[in-house]
Amino acid sequence: MSEPSAPTPPADLFSVEGKTVVVTGGTRGIGYMIAGGFVAAGATVVVASRKADAVEAAVAELSRYGACSGIAADLSTEQGARWLADAVGHDHPHVDVLVNNAGATWGAPLVEHDTASWDRVLNLNVQGIFHTTKYFLPLLEAAAAPDQPSRVINIGSIDGIHVPVLESYSYSASKAAVHQLTRHLAKRLAPTITVNAVAPGPFESKMMAATLEAFGDQIAASAPMRRIGRPDDMAGVAIFLASRAGAYLTGAIIPVDGGIATTG
Repeated sequence: MSEPSAPTPPADLFSVEGKTVVVTGGTRGIGYMIAGGFVAAGATVVVASRKADAVEAAVAELSRYGACSGIAADLSTEQGARWLADAVGHDHPHVDVLVNNAGATWGAPLVEHDTASWDRVLNLNVQGIFHTTKYFLPLLEAAAAPDQPSRVINIGSIDGIHVPVLESYSYSASKAAVHQLTRHLAKRLAPTITVNAVAPGPFESKMMAATLEAFGDQIAASAPMRRIGRPDDMAGVAIFLASRAGAYLTGAIIPVDGGIATTG
């Protein structure tokens, strides 16, 4: 039996310094929280969003803290996913971490859910993740090393784990699909690339704004941790998954929800 290796210092174990990270939907909400965490931790971050003005504003703010650039791309189409990968590859020879965060939601009474609402949500939330990951494979493979796989982090939701209170049928179905897609990709891409999903609970974001305005106090009171999620909660789990500390984890769905979906 070989001698045990020396423990890795925490500063190295959780370091993402120097990594190239792409965050889709990185101009607001959870994506912005994650992008900000990586920038502050010394990574080179590329944020992507459909709106060019949102990309410009996010890059201007995040560049105050480190290396950040941005690209406008519509990831609800296969062509948009290909365009983003090509654009990133033009400036970066490899990508260490791909965070698939871009997403849409929809809520309405059962009888008002139509094909258009399903297509809008699933095209971005599910097909968007699939095609973006597919086209980023060469860049992710270029970054992978035997003991340091590249990482894909998909953003799911606790609404894909438990039945949500709101009538968000296409959204909850899409996030359950994201979780299963994560497991499937994890098996296919190991050991070169790990694929994990984060399932957020309530965080302050544009997507959650109306819900939190109406029910924020009740949601916080009902959560075992008695609060809404904070930016560091989301940045922390993403950095863990991208660091040496998370190198042996793949195919996992990690709820970051203050215990809402996991203790109820």
